[in-house]
Amino acid sequence: MKQFFLLVALASGLTASAQKKAADPKPFAASITEADLKKQLYIIASKEMEGRETATEGQRKAAAYIESQFSSLGLKPGNAGNFQMTYPVFRDSLIDSRLVVNGKTLELNNDFQPIIQLNSNSTLYFSEIVFAGHGIVDSAYDDYGSLDVKGKVVLVLDGGPASYKPKRGGFMAPNGTYAKIMNASKKGAAAVLLVGGNFPRRAMTPLGNMYTELYKETQTANAYIISEKAAETLIGSGWNDLKEQGKKAQVKGSLIKTNMELAFQKKVQFLQSSNVLGIIEGTDKKDEWLVITAHYDHLGKRGDVIYYGADDDGSGTVSVIEMAEAFAKAKAAGKGPRRSILFMTVSGEEKGLWGSEYYSNNPSLTLEKITANLNIDMIGRTDTERMKPDTLNYVYVVGDDKLSSDLKPISEAANSKYTKMVLDYKYNDPNDKDRIYYRSDHYNFARKGVPIIFYYDGMLKADYHKPTDTPDKINYILMAKRAQLVFYTAWEMANRESLLKRDIPLPAED
Repeated sequence: MKQFFLLVALASGLTASAQKKAADPKPFAASITEADLKKQLYIIASKEMEGRETATEGQRKAAAYIESQFSSLGLKPGNAGNFQMTYPVFRDSLIDSRLVVNGKTLELNNDFQPIIQLNSNSTLYFSEIVFAGHGIVDSAYDDYGSLDVKGKVVLVLDGGPASYKPKRGGFMAPNGTYAKIMNASKKGAAAVLLVGGNFPRRAMTPLGNMYTELYKETQTANAYIISEKAAETLIGSGWNDLKEQGKKAQVKGSLIKTNMELAFQKKVQFLQSSNVLGIIEGTDKKDEWLVITAHYDHLGKRGDVIYYGADDDGSGTVSVIEMAEAFAKAKAAGKGPRRSILFMTVSGEEKGLWGSEYYSNNPSLTLEKITANLNIDMIGRTDTERMKPDTLNYVYVVGDDKLSSDLKPISEAANSKYTKMVLDYKYNDPNDKDRIYYRSDHYNFARKGVPIIFYYDGMLKADYHKPTDTPDKINYILMAKRAQLVFYTAWEMANRESLLKRDIPLPAED
């Protein structure tokens, strides 16, 4: 009897061992072909998709197509029985804006322009304005000094003096428009006038930029860009001296007595966009997850001109579809992944990573159970600045040195065994001036602690964000090889025994 139970135990162990033995992924990777990628991309980046701008008919057509592909492959809906996860988008239309100084009505577009997205409906009357130099505030420099601007309108000069060297560049540079508006708001200003160039300006489009945050804890100061002529109307004969002084050095703030009416009225449009989510359920580790993403939105249309977005990021979108098909075939053959896989195409990336941000803040999965996110954003072309012999056999791999020490060994082993590409780590450099690590949808997973790898082909200056980013320019051989690399990496992550370690701190975003 003891011998019988020993034999049963041995047989059970051998069976379990056989079940854990990894299947060969090559037959399934081989289904990710140049022909299939090309067929899909000519649909996603077609005229009918109208450039796939977020919260437009073109984006909705693309979402419906991706959903149909996920459904036809047998993927399960990834959002409480739905393939799509919607999120709100808002857009303003300008009704009226007035700037009146001492009874003189200044002209919209000739003398001033409101910043529609930031402004709230109001009519404000002031008997004085506060001149606050350039309106710069940082750790070692404050143009406001002891000025009290609570409830007042603030006037600031453009840019910064030659003597000022900002510690931070980009969107939030202290000498930039947005930071000046935010700093005036933090100081309690009711409105801010920023002196700008290029007046008279083209008539404003009646529609402002889209945004996702309608409800806010506090409202920002209403903001207007005004011409130098308008600034002279406000300040008087001393304007030219003040302007010249401001080019060289910090300018002292002051109060200016004047009667001013600032009026602004807009209508808010309530729109929505969506992410598309499909699931392949795992076997013995189905409560753990791998997430594979790409953004399917692009820039839409400008008049009759379509921005096709074939590489950015039609290439990633169709690669996700083809990988979903490869894993679906593996599952149908009885060799499906141990972990469940969420295939997700997100929208709003071009607007500011909206779709992935919404998902990471409202996840359909437990984030702690996600082993990794593999994100694809542009893998169909070659970098125009890359002058190396391996130009037709490389991919930029970003983020594999962050968050988890497991990432790089898995990535490099998959590449060494199967695709043998050159993995270029250029954008892992902490001093990367393009800040690529922070600029695609993987970052919204990384900021929540999920290990990520981002696959990228580089900046294509000739066609990047231009109507000429079309599917006929894609290198489908190279694209297929890159997509297969992601698939092989995903295969290992979905089938390995343990979740990836989270043992490296998230780098701070400057």
